[in-house]
Amino acid sequence: MRDRLPIYEVEHEIIASLASTRRLVLQAPTGSGKSTQVPQMLLNHGLLGSGQVVILQPRRLAARLLASRVAKELGVELGREVGYRIRFENLTSSATRIKFETEGILLRQLIDDPTFRGIRAIIFDEFHERHLYGDITLARAVDIQEQLRPDLLLIVMSATLDTRALEKYLAPCVVVSSEGRTFPVDVDYLPRRLGSNAPPVWDLAADAFTKSVHLGDGSPDVLIFMPGSYEIHRTIEAVRQKPESKGYLLLPLHGELPPRDQDQAVAQYERSKIVVATNVAETSITIEGIRVVIDSGLARIPRYDPHRGINTLFVERISQSSAEQRAGRAGRTAPGRCFRLWSKSEHAERPLQELPEIQRLDLSEVLLTLKAAGVEDLRNFRWLEPPPEKALDHAEHLLMDLGALKQSSITDLGRRMLAFPVHPRYARMLLAAQEYGCVYHACLIAALTQGRDLLVRNPGKDVLEARNELFGAQDTSDFWILIGAWRFAVENEFRIDVLRKFGIHGVTARQVGPLHDQFLHIARSEGLDAKPPKSSGIIDDEGLRKCIVIGFSDRIARMVEGTLRCDLVHGRRGTLARESVVRGYPLLVTAEIHEIGGRPGEMNTVLSLATAIEADWLRELFPNDIRSEVRTTFDAAVRRVQAAELVLFRDIVLESKRIEPPPADAAARLLAEEILAGRLQLPNWDHAVEQWILRLNLLSERCPEFELPPIRDDDRRHIVEQLCLGSFSFKDVKDRDIKSAVKSWLSAGQRELVEEYAPERVTLSNGRSPKVTYEANGLPYISLRIQELFGVTETPRIAMARVPLSIHILAPSMRPVQVTQDLTNFWREHYPRIKSELQRKYPKHDWR
Repeated sequence: MRDRLPIYEVEHEIIASLASTRRLVLQAPTGSGKSTQVPQMLLNHGLLGSGQVVILQPRRLAARLLASRVAKELGVELGREVGYRIRFENLTSSATRIKFETEGILLRQLIDDPTFRGIRAIIFDEFHERHLYGDITLARAVDIQEQLRPDLLLIVMSATLDTRALEKYLAPCVVVSSEGRTFPVDVDYLPRRLGSNAPPVWDLAADAFTKSVHLGDGSPDVLIFMPGSYEIHRTIEAVRQKPESKGYLLLPLHGELPPRDQDQAVAQYERSKIVVATNVAETSITIEGIRVVIDSGLARIPRYDPHRGINTLFVERISQSSAEQRAGRAGRTAPGRCFRLWSKSEHAERPLQELPEIQRLDLSEVLLTLKAAGVEDLRNFRWLEPPPEKALDHAEHLLMDLGALKQSSITDLGRRMLAFPVHPRYARMLLAAQEYGCVYHACLIAALTQGRDLLVRNPGKDVLEARNELFGAQDTSDFWILIGAWRFAVENEFRIDVLRKFGIHGVTARQVGPLHDQFLHIARSEGLDAKPPKSSGIIDDEGLRKCIVIGFSDRIARMVEGTLRCDLVHGRRGTLARESVVRGYPLLVTAEIHEIGGRPGEMNTVLSLATAIEADWLRELFPNDIRSEVRTTFDAAVRRVQAAELVLFRDIVLESKRIEPPPADAAARLLAEEILAGRLQLPNWDHAVEQWILRLNLLSERCPEFELPPIRDDDRRHIVEQLCLGSFSFKDVKDRDIKSAVKSWLSAGQRELVEEYAPERVTLSNGRSPKVTYEANGLPYISLRIQELFGVTETPRIAMARVPLSIHILAPSMRPVQVTQDLTNFWREHYPRIKSELQRKYPKHDWR
């Protein structure tokens, strides 16, 4: 009975809390009934008035199954009082009071209806999963409740959730917890870590099933978690081969199944069943009767794919929290057992929680939605957890490149792009296809790139040659190979044995057709001409290539002649994939960028799914991004300045015309940079020049009344540039009179001050004139042998006697024996000892 579900133990608290604060955080374990019963509580207690409750679900399959269950419990037709709305499917009506829908749907509704008209309550289910659209929609709902809809009820529900941060974010709110009723679950791990030669995960699952039968009592229902439809199919086949599976129903459960097959997986039978499911069965829905869980520990996790430039799903290890959720499915009605297909030591290494999507997804699509909903200042948006600043910058720049934003505001084009539930790149491409009359094939390209790779990567030379021979009639785009391969798969009815010869993934190929149909349906609803060409085998080569350019303008590249190396816009570099068919074209646009590890510490950027383009197209499509400039460079090989007049698309060179002679100022600046960096050595810029500069700088500092201008780093650069003015090569400048040029920094009178007060030599009382050595950091000094200092008792000074010279006293061998600035003290205190030591070594020298 429904009223026996654990959630009814806190029904009074739920209703009372909403009546007082209108914000509720509900923490209840999986299987407590919160997803199906809380919406009915709101309806039964009259909290909805004449409005409806919207229950946001992370997954489409869960939204549909939960709606079906509630409709059945209420005895109504699905689509009437209870309905659901998911991507490409809307089963609701004006009579709908309880509506389940995926998170992105409601956020998009805000664009046309910024007040949630007709919605009285919003329930954020399974919020602990921290989906991007859930976070964003909650933030908008809180703002709308505070500013426009104080009657709006907000409920955040989760099985496992740290409520402290959420309670602070939603304050004032009430937190209600339901303990639920669960039975103990014994957890078994693999005895050791699996190495690189481990059997496939589906074989491990089949072995675990066999073990569960031998350990178990009777034939309990079994739930096996796998990451995707392919692994589910292989698991069912592996389990079916086990004699212990005799008498069991084997049922798959994932989002790609038809609704009838999904319903069969959650139905109850007289026979025992084995359900092999994705993580949709982890929290969102309850499958009755499960006593054994076999967990692969894997899931398809949404993450930004920098290769495609879109968000996609990667097979990754689940967190400890998710593993606990899965294990709990075995203890809903009786004690159960969970088999984890990894070792206990590996379990401790898993993260405690999943990283929130806002930290790992591309934000351009959701950012565009927020802009359309009127959010201008994203930095001050009410983030539950702010995204990385770099991710926000990247999303904004991409949307500006696509023409969806202008000066941080959404454009009319950006609003039209939101009609397509795909990454903005592909939405822009699909809208551009209308202008070029190729919507049908643009939708096919979009469908081919939304899932996993259609073609096996690096399949070997024979397979590549077979592909190109069969699918490569047009060599202007790698997309044409994909289109040809998919058509081939359709014509051969997706037969694995045939597709394997050409390295085609059959499962991916099957998914393309339905997705293509969905994109065509949306295109038609948006008024685009999506009818197929008279001959579907003919591709509008130029039109489609222009559409691809429009969607991927930030990935335009120029091939370095004679190589596969490419320069991309925004200062990046990469290498075109060897299997690409567009190797002979100088300009291209790439839809995928892979970072592949090379030598330790190095990454190779590989460009694939490339399309050849023409420079004139960029002038036509992006006139505001075309500019001319004169670029001056130094050619180290010939040690000469070169100049060219360039035509650029953003920062990619389209044309180059040499200029002779180069601009004089730029040439002087480049030659000076090479000289100052030490890559060019001026023979006349010698020690004497450097000493003169140090003399000037010392006198400028110690005798400020002379008002002498010092030569600092910037001044040195200026002098060298003036020295190079009129020169275009090192040959022109290397024999210049450096000393005169440097001394011209001062007037004749100023130069006389330097010679007098910071002299090159000083005259000692004994008549000797040693050279003064000046240093950048330290006192100037003179160096003399002891005998050359006889008769000198006072330390010599310069700079109006303000700077004492340091004296390096040398032995007859010219090795230093003492450094002093006090000769009087030296002769009195130190000389007797030094004289005694040196007299024994050098008896022939004069020792007074």
